[in-house]
Amino acid sequence: MPPPASPDPSPTAPPAAPAGPKLYKVGTLTYTKTALLQVVFWMLWGDFIFQLLESMPTVTPLLLRWHGASDLLIGLAGSLSSVVSFLWYPVVATQSDRHRGPLGRRRPFLLWFAPPVLLSLMLLGAAKPAGVWLHRLLSAFGGDTFTVAGCSIAWIMGCVVVFLLFNAYIVQVFACLVADVIPVEVMGKFAGFYRAVGALGSLTFNRWILGWVEQYTFHVYLLVGLLFAGAFSVIIWKVKEGEYPPPPPKVSGGPLAAIQEYFQTCFRHPFYLNFFTVTFFFWASLVPLGFVVFFGTQAGRPGYAPTLGLSLQDFGEVKGWTYLVSIPVFFVVGFFVDRFHAMRVAILGMLLTALSYFCCFWFVADKSTLLLWWSLNQAAIAVYLGAGMAMGPRLLPRERYGQFISANLIFGMVGLIFSPPLIGWLLQRIADYRYVFIFCGVLTSLALLALLALYTQWQRLGGEKNFVPPDPVRPPAHAPAP
Repeated sequence: MPPPASPDPSPTAPPAAPAGPKLYKVGTLTYTKTALLQVVFWMLWGDFIFQLLESMPTVTPLLLRWHGASDLLIGLAGSLSSVVSFLWYPVVATQSDRHRGPLGRRRPFLLWFAPPVLLSLMLLGAAKPAGVWLHRLLSAFGGDTFTVAGCSIAWIMGCVVVFLLFNAYIVQVFACLVADVIPVEVMGKFAGFYRAVGALGSLTFNRWILGWVEQYTFHVYLLVGLLFAGAFSVIIWKVKEGEYPPPPPKVSGGPLAAIQEYFQTCFRHPFYLNFFTVTFFFWASLVPLGFVVFFGTQAGRPGYAPTLGLSLQDFGEVKGWTYLVSIPVFFVVGFFVDRFHAMRVAILGMLLTALSYFCCFWFVADKSTLLLWWSLNQAAIAVYLGAGMAMGPRLLPRERYGQFISANLIFGMVGLIFSPPLIGWLLQRIADYRYVFIFCGVLTSLALLALLALYTQWQRLGGEKNFVPPDPVRPPAHAPAP
């Protein structure tokens, strides 16, 4: 007897579709794994070159010193960056958030302002012949009181201002482009790789490029400028933006009303104020590290407590190793960020950073212990930095992302402006450079408290599953239970 025939499949049940490849989405953009890897590659390549560009301002004090500038003038030139960031970044970020065009809202600014940045670099590199030319021009019009050195310094300062104004667009827009094209679900891994590749860029500049600046000034500036222009041209070509909703309506009343609206929007809701406070204290905590060289070497002042007494070469060797330690941490931390959420990993990194500062104060006694505890400290900072970069895209409103990033930078700049004189005054009173680790630890602990408060607010606003960035214009009367 033949076996019974199997029943025909129900005509109402369609056959199961084969599982397709995993898709990654951010806004209206949808990536396959291969397409996402391509975008990540170009963004990381851009970050590597971007760090070469951002290393060039460290050469400015050398340019000024080679032309006879005083320490006061060099210090004023160094403060220009913070002043420009404080005043100009909000304007740049708001323009970027509101722009809509065929290339999106970020890439047009890269296209428009990369050429002026390249030009300003070339003009800075040509400071020496330009100073001679400017002196001859002024002399022809009766300016006999000007010197070649003075004309060269004036040229450098003018070019620095031009560079800072146009580079502000590159800094802000590139940071915002990351949030617009990288999916949140892989942002942790990307942030870790981004930080690691950036550290490699800084290491490359300091190890293999900086030594050529004095002899081949123009060539170095031109090389870095061309690398930057080439890399960002590829990003504009290869990295596509999605569609954006219409920008918020413009505020009537002119520039003053726009400024008022900016501050009311960014600094009204307590959740965002806590986010900015974390940056304020964390950036301030990095300031005392600038005095560690006086604790580690023989550069301590008379009447101060004894230092470690290392040579500058030995101290530089220790500092170099601490940078190298942070690079593998950046590579690894992103996987934990995506697994446990950026907020939780950031809290762990901040806690370890504070503890490591206090351990540096208690246990550093010679070169080997300085290397051990400072390396552990830099590894802890790398944990926080890797997680901290992934916090912004998860916590800040996308439609005003650039605006809130600029507000966060303003808080950080305020910390950098007020911390140096306070730390210097405290060191004069205490007369012991070892206490820089205590200052760092205290400020980091304050940042940790602000971060814990932010975490509590995040939980009340829905936590990992239901959090939506709160409306910055009309704060809710009450928050949903987690």
